[in-house]
Amino acid sequence: MRQTLSYTILLCTGLLLGTSCTHEPLNPIDPNPIDTTGNGSRVCDPDTVYFQQEVLPLIVSSCAMSGCHDAASAQEGVVLTSYTSIMNTGDVKAGQPNNSELYEVLVETNPNKIMPPPPASLTAAQIQLIKTWIQQGAQNNSCESGCDTTAYTFSSTIQPMMQNFCVGCHAGATASAYVQLDSHAGVVAALSNNRLMGAVTHQTGYAAMPPSGNGLTDCQIRQLELWVAAGAPNN
Repeated sequence: MRQTLSYTILLCTGLLLGTSCTHEPLNPIDPNPIDTTGNGSRVCDPDTVYFQQEVLPLIVSSCAMSGCHDAASAQEGVVLTSYTSIMNTGDVKAGQPNNSELYEVLVETNPNKIMPPPPASLTAAQIQLIKTWIQQGAQNNSCESGCDTTAYTFSSTIQPMMQNFCVGCHAGATASAYVQLDSHAGVVAALSNNRLMGAVTHQTGYAAMPPSGNGLTDCQIRQLELWVAAGAPNN
């Protein structure tokens, strides 16, 4: 195998109200091709993985942190903060996940080589998401019309949202700011004192979350608000 990328996650510290897991600010978002119908309305293909909404937040959360693969740290010369920087590594071969180092390190069987290292390794669903994106041509695509504000169960909506945008920093016993967002109980605990909602809606006095990259969309924030209003059930 080629030299393994160092996706080592450095657990960040600080209080959610004051400091947060620090990422390098991203470059301006690259041009995003958008699927459209003949009349210009957006249509999201449920079988397509969209880089800007699904892949980039996951990579930024899990890999592009201070001391890891942000622009300032660039461990082993690898920067993973935008579509351009990810593709410039040469570790993504469009259509060929098994020849792409970005995918190979995720499925390493050697516990000393898998990245991110246990217990912060990506889930099987997250790994499949990145694999499918590469299989589909590793495009810099974007589409937001698939978000449904009437759907907001924890298992199908809120938990995947946290996994994609937050768990890279906020998981396990050593979670950043001691905020664990990898379980229902942890998310509910983070709702106290408006910490989670204040952070994701960028309210004054709260550290903006995610600290860089694409934040939650208006639709995703509305889904979270509705779930909270319903009593934050574990459904």
